[in-house]
Amino acid sequence: MIVGIPTEIKPDEYRVALRPVGAHLLVQDGHQVLVQSGAGKGSGLTDEEYEAAGATIVDSAEKLFERANLIVKVKEPQADEIARLSPSHTVFGYFHFAGSRALTEASLEAGYAAVAYETLVDPHGRLPLLTPMSEVAGRMSIQSGAKYLERPMMGRGILLGGVPGVEPGNVLVLGAGVVGSNAAKIASGLGANVVIMDVNLDRLRELDVVMPPNVTTIYSDPHAIGEYITQADLVIGAVLLPGRRAPSLISADQVRRMKPGSVIVDVCIDQGGCVETARPTTHHDPTYVVDDVVHYCVTNMPGAVGRTSTHALCNATLPYVRQLARLGVDAFTAQSAGHRSALNMRGGAIKNPDVAMAFEDLPTAYSMRV
Repeated sequence: MIVGIPTEIKPDEYRVALRPVGAHLLVQDGHQVLVQSGAGKGSGLTDEEYEAAGATIVDSAEKLFERANLIVKVKEPQADEIARLSPSHTVFGYFHFAGSRALTEASLEAGYAAVAYETLVDPHGRLPLLTPMSEVAGRMSIQSGAKYLERPMMGRGILLGGVPGVEPGNVLVLGAGVVGSNAAKIASGLGANVVIMDVNLDRLRELDVVMPPNVTTIYSDPHAIGEYITQADLVIGAVLLPGRRAPSLISADQVRRMKPGSVIVDVCIDQGGCVETARPTTHHDPTYVVDDVVHYCVTNMPGAVGRTSTHALCNATLPYVRQLARLGVDAFTAQSAGHRSALNMRGGAIKNPDVAMAFEDLPTAYSMRV
């Protein structure tokens, strides 16, 4: 197998999909590894390190896509990359198809096999390749939210932790999964009053045991969200339906009733967002204001901390990259239902039923075997 590692071209994306140690192991496995020149720069990794590990450096994306069978990426293929893809390619990376019809349609037309990090399930029912970036994004959501609560950033002028004699800020976290629990952990550590909501009572019970006293667990329903959103200085959208479009939990009317200068960080914007007024933004232009509420909706939050994110991501992905390179798509997806769920599309048809739910009018062909 010829494995290609392109330079990520999504705006302000500094991660790379494979570290030099990964190249070394793939070469030991008998594969050829092509790395686009400069691919690791944003993560502090040099071309020389990849060459020392046995990889071949190529000077353009065009040459890499022409030669490689398996393209390993971080973020979804951009328009210029899709134009270089064909049915002979397999792409392994994050796609979040449910959040973008344009990406889905262009990928179906290109016909490549899309094997998605975000829908691969391990034997315990977990999402091992989504988890590390969810941890990063959850922690960053509080870091970013705290910054944009500052008055020069159009926020309320709130210090989340407060000071002696002044009450701390109020944080509402919607979703108690990996993103939400990490957000609550950081917000509570800063000293904020934190409310975390979910519909999974077992998960709320778990968090109630391990979280500090300034974290309150609340069952999520429309009335509870409507009540607590008016009290919040910072709202974190952290809900996840794997492969599907995120549910809309906060309406435009509810946004209008929030405190002026409060902040929304919609971490699930990759999957369409859980706030009606949310739209994708970039690190270069991360926020906008609707009804005096600051919205931060960056679609690749972990990309800003490329060194940390690349190491965390590659620790999780490398075993699966090696499997996919060794087995090919058919044998890889035949290993288990969890592996099969990673195949989002192939041959111009959607293969994952959860992704298909977002686009009922587009071609589908999937198996419901378990």
